Amino acid sequence: SASLMINENAAPAVRRDIVHWLGRIAPESAAYEHDDEGPDDMPAHLKAALTGVNLSIPVLGGKPLLGTWQGVFLVEHRARPHRREIALHLLGE
Repeated sequence: SASLMINENAAPAVRRDIVHWLGRIAPESAAYEHDDEGPDDMPAHLKAALTGVNLSIPVLGGKPLLGTWQGVFLVEHRARPHRREIALHLLGE
């Protein structure tokens, strides 16, 4: 019910637009069969499926090789905050 994303990190409007777009694509609705944890339950699963739950980020000299404007985001898709943990697997020399 959360995802990881690399996207622009310079303009806050980008993050807001992504959140609004995901809300239009997978809105809270009574139409979902799965609602065990509330009306945001199934939409959160759909949003995580669309945005992904893992990333591969090249690292050089101990720093991630991201574009000039890029940032890494943990995107929470549930209405109320949740405590999340991220596992990092670093491969290489």
